[in-house]
Amino acid sequence: MRLDDLFVLDCSRLLPGPYATQLLADLGATVVKIEEPGRGDYARSMEPIGESGFGEIFEAVNRGKQSVALDLSDDAGREAFYELAEAADVVFETFRPGVAERLGIDYETLTEYNEELVYVSLSGYGQTGPNADRAGHDLNYAGLTGLLDMTRPDEDSKPAIPGYPMVDMASGLFAAFGIVSALLSRERGASGTHLDIAMTDVMLSFAQVFAGSAFGGETPRPGETLLTGEFPCYDVYRTGDGRYLTVAALEPKFWTALCTAIDRPELIDEHLSDDPAVRAAVRDTLRDTFEERTMADWLAELDDVDTAVGGVHTVTEAFDHEQARERGMVVSSDDAPPRIGFPAFESDERSVPTRLPNHGEHTESVLREAGVSAETLARLTGDDGEN
Repeated sequence: MRLDDLFVLDCSRLLPGPYATQLLADLGATVVKIEEPGRGDYARSMEPIGESGFGEIFEAVNRGKQSVALDLSDDAGREAFYELAEAADVVFETFRPGVAERLGIDYETLTEYNEELVYVSLSGYGQTGPNADRAGHDLNYAGLTGLLDMTRPDEDSKPAIPGYPMVDMASGLFAAFGIVSALLSRERGASGTHLDIAMTDVMLSFAQVFAGSAFGGETPRPGETLLTGEFPCYDVYRTGDGRYLTVAALEPKFWTALCTAIDRPELIDEHLSDDPAVRAAVRDTLRDTFEERTMADWLAELDDVDTAVGGVHTVTEAFDHEQARERGMVVSSDDAPPRIGFPAFESDERSVPTRLPNHGEHTESVLREAGVSAETLARLTGDDGEN
């Protein structure tokens, strides 16, 4: 699971693209972040600002990368980029369709310098289709793909913004998967390739569980499907201290164990009743039962019961939970704030880079190693806007 020999040119900014390349950097890839002179990646200065002095979004997805400041609209900057592309395995961009071509760093152009290149275009709506040129962010894509519609208790409730930027993160993950797959194909004899990844396509692929109904002429409705709260065995319940429990006892054995443990054996035979009145009565009984005690009390009571019940934790509590600590999902170092660990590992040792690059910090060293002439290097670094 190491990518130590991989060289990635990352022209992305903000969240989904940098998350994809961060996953590659966590596995050892050399990721060179190409930033425009002056401001650089917008996420550097976006609120809230973290302990590093950078925006927390930037902190989250740029550790271990190198930063090179290049003006790709300038001939010298573009020529320097071409020299980097000659040695690159991957070029990653998140421009709107057509921008890479105008800058002269599109796939067709770069293959003249490197035929083996894996070129990734990650955008909201992809390179084709009626929405291709539209601006958008995570919330827009979540709305288009049905996620917002289904992420609410019922049709009368206002769609709520998901707590995590699901489309951004899922798209970054899928892009990293696409890159590794393309590199494997290349190792087996294929040539370079251009991956066109639309964030809306990625989120539509997450709608697999509702596709059968939708293709069959039915419209899945929030709160009316197995996984959105139709049945009381799969729901969220308030506890006596105002906290919440998650109950996901879909299997009969888990439901039986739960009903027995909370002393409600009369509910066992009503597990997946098709009678709405029965389901309402079961849900009321569970609601009243769970409000009798605190969340902590219920978690302790059910700790040894073989059923699917858990607590609704804050993000801070999740990071501090013994499960996360045992799995090494919070990584600390002396020279950087804590970081989230890589969620897959081959041994008990788990290491991820923690240092964040200053804007343009590696411009001179990276370009010199790529063979950029001293004259061009002087022109590029004379006023590159480093901070």
